[in-house]
Amino acid sequence: CQICHHLFTNKSQQNDRLLRKKVLQASPENALTPAWGQEVTLKMQGVLEDRTVVEKDCKLVFVIGEGDVNQALEECTISMKQGEIALLLADSQYTYGHLGREPDIPAWAPLLYQPELLDFREKLEPLSLPIPDRIRIGNQKRERGNFYFQREEYGMAAQAYCMALDMLTTHTNDSQRCASEEEDEEVNDYRVKCLNNLAAAQLKLGQVDEALHTSRDVLFLDPQNVKALFRKGKLLSDKGEYEEAMETLKKALKLEPSTKVRGVTISPEHI
Repeated sequence: CQICHHLFTNKSQQNDRLLRKKVLQASPENALTPAWGQEVTLKMQGVLEDRTVVEKDCKLVFVIGEGDVNQALEECTISMKQGEIALLLADSQYTYGHLGREPDIPAWAPLLYQPELLDFREKLEPLSLPIPDRIRIGNQKRERGNFYFQREEYGMAAQAYCMALDMLTTHTNDSQRCASEEEDEEVNDYRVKCLNNLAAAQLKLGQVDEALHTSRDVLFLDPQNVKALFRKGKLLSDKGEYEEAMETLKKALKLEPSTKVRGVTISPEHI
């Protein structure tokens, strides 16, 4: 369309504007805009300069400020009114940057979005949600954390894992459990995955004490988790707490006779 062509072809003349928005369909004057921390529902499509569709969702639900989507969509959404349809040309700094997104978005690629703000509401508290919804949302947060971790955005990854852990609970507002035995086991398994991933992110951020604490949290839920045992043992050794480190590593090696910690093979004869 002519508007799309104008936005793309004029970006070199407006290179100080990394996000450019044009309203296609305005909302009534009394329509409201969402606020930071609220849950929004968008209909959106994103294309490359050659008009290849790389993102499309008829009902994209996310919380503004929680990193569920790229910064371009967050920045645009918070400026929209309910019912508004817009065009947004986003520089790669606000989308997928120098890494792009395999396999469809190249490095440094600008994206053109057409978002429509369908609805927004206050974010629901985890304890008010049914267990299956908590598991679904918690896993979405965990997978978003994995996405950030692979891109070496470890701070964002840690934030996503923490939000996943907040969601992955089987308690109610009065601290009672509300899950079946099967649901409880499923939530526990996902919490272990999140905690292990969080510990890895914390190490990348140089947060050694936090990573040790998180590894202990893993072992509280799963005392035979080999990954957490080796991580805890190595961290204790680095801190000079050799007695507990040896005890922890011995337990890990009984479960998995040969493994690597930071590239060094450890087997029972080394202890």
